[in-house]
Amino acid sequence: EKQKEDNSSTECSEPGTMDLKFTSSRKYISISVPSKSQTMSPHIKSVDDVVVLGMNLSKFSKPTQFFICVSGVFMFYLIYGYLQELIFSVEGFKPFGWYLTLVQFGFYSIFGLIELQLIQDKRRRIPGKTYMIIAFLTVGTMGLSNTSLGYLNYPTQVIFKCCKLIPVMIGGVFIQGKRYNIVDVSAALCMSLGLIWFTLADSTVAPNFNLTGVILISLALCADAVIGNVQEKAMKLHNGSNSEMVLYSYSIGFVYILFGLTCTSGLSPAVTFCSKHLVQTYGYAFLFSLTGYFGISFVLALIKIFGALLAVTVTTGRKAMTIVLSFLFFAKPFTLQYVWSGLLVVLGIFLNVYSKNMDKIKLPSLHGLWKKTVEERKTRTLSQTV
Repeated sequence: EKQKEDNSSTECSEPGTMDLKFTSSRKYISISVPSKSQTMSPHIKSVDDVVVLGMNLSKFSKPTQFFICVSGVFMFYLIYGYLQELIFSVEGFKPFGWYLTLVQFGFYSIFGLIELQLIQDKRRRIPGKTYMIIAFLTVGTMGLSNTSLGYLNYPTQVIFKCCKLIPVMIGGVFIQGKRYNIVDVSAALCMSLGLIWFTLADSTVAPNFNLTGVILISLALCADAVIGNVQEKAMKLHNGSNSEMVLYSYSIGFVYILFGLTCTSGLSPAVTFCSKHLVQTYGYAFLFSLTGYFGISFVLALIKIFGALLAVTVTTGRKAMTIVLSFLFFAKPFTLQYVWSGLLVVLGIFLNVYSKNMDKIKLPSLHGLWKKTVEERKTRTLSQTV
């Protein structure tokens, strides 16, 4: 019996040992073999922190986040637009739009590197291939846009750039498989038509249409429509930070532009010209890049929190404000066309905000209004009869 007990204890101990090994192996497997989502993005956190210029927006409520981002976009990009037009007002600078973009990308890369060193997590989360695509689109957006100012006046450029709401929605459908409702479509149409109508009077004051400039700004518009959706998809999938996005996309873009200018022999004349006008070129370019960097940080935060469509709606509204300020700083004729088109833009903004908060904002339907009116008429008739 003692031998049987020993045998039974041995038999019990061996399975126990096996169970322990099996359990430990299961633990090892669960750690080393991540799920599909973890394989795609091994650094995804349970709570996404959105940090802009050292400020953690995740601590604030959604309305406060929206207010901070919109304020930052308007403040920095209004200065950005003024400096952009000021730089191209320097006599002889118009042919060097690509060199301005090169300098701008260089400053952006330095600013992004500095900001990345100030945060704790310095890992690159988004794949390099994705950054190469984003950098190419960024070069197309900003380079072609800057170069088009050598052929078009500023209001004409704004007219084209205001039309990117609809391409962004089309890009969202094909790139991310999004589906937009009739309210989003109406908001995009109102914003685009309103801003085109708003800037039409200004463009007719000094029309300077050029086929080359139209082609350049059209290509920039197409790239701009795609880049917002690509950035949104990459940042949400891999939980990339704003500083990481700016650093890698603009540093790779800097290499693209430098290679292109070197191959086309466009680098030497630009350097020679800018060396003769240091303050008006590099000085303005530094402030231009600094405000643009701060602005793009808030735009990326808007994309990450609220999506590409709302971000483009805000930046499009900022363009309308740029035109308004141009009337304050420079003497221009005024017509009621600006008032009606401005109201159309406001309607587009309201429709977009309503679309994002349809569960909180309940507007009465036409059927409900009609039914209520009929009931009120019946009540009045009954009271008069009595």
